[in-house]
Amino acid sequence: MLTILGKSPSINVRKVLWTCTEIGLPFQQEQYGAGTAQSVTTPEFMRLNPNAMVPVILDGDFVLWESNVICRYLAGTHARSDLLPTDPRARAQVEQWMDWQATELNNSWRYAFMALVRKSPAHTDQQAVAMSIEQWSRHMSILEAQLQKTGAYAVGEAFTLADIVLGLSTHRWISMPMDRPTLPAVNAYYERLSLRSGFMQHGRNGQP
Repeated sequence: MLTILGKSPSINVRKVLWTCTEIGLPFQQEQYGAGTAQSVTTPEFMRLNPNAMVPVILDGDFVLWESNVICRYLAGTHARSDLLPTDPRARAQVEQWMDWQATELNNSWRYAFMALVRKSPAHTDQQAVAMSIEQWSRHMSILEAQLQKTGAYAVGEAFTLADIVLGLSTHRWISMPMDRPTLPAVNAYYERLSLRSGFMQHGRNGQP
């Protein structure tokens, strides 16, 4: 059985949990990490992932880290071409939005999230908080424009892996204790995702 290492409050662990739910894949989970921390520095864990970050999966003797890659691996292994198309162009569109979420969108919200939700003593610069919110809003406006164009999901009418990673980021955006611009297509997207049991279990579940 697949083993997932990482605490459930981690947004990156939740990507993998939701993907497993969409696939109908049984798994066991080991709650690595203290509280909501994504870093685990025990020698045992770092032998699995030298970056010391969750999630990590163990699929038999196969070890894999990096949440978006794990989601792709699971969809590919279980022939879920609806979640990750096999056509190179269609797949590239899904991966484009997945990678944008990991590299651009996530980086924009990190400082504000650490300051406003985690109350991190290392994130108390109010100017930096304001800049983070501004950049986050700009990136969510990019998603808004894309959703206006597709009218449904990140790359079109069908739900894909891109919507798992973007859906969790959207939940975090909506859950934040801050002023934000009104984004009608994003709000409609959020409600559309809420019809999926995996999102309600691992996304819209009371955790930002």
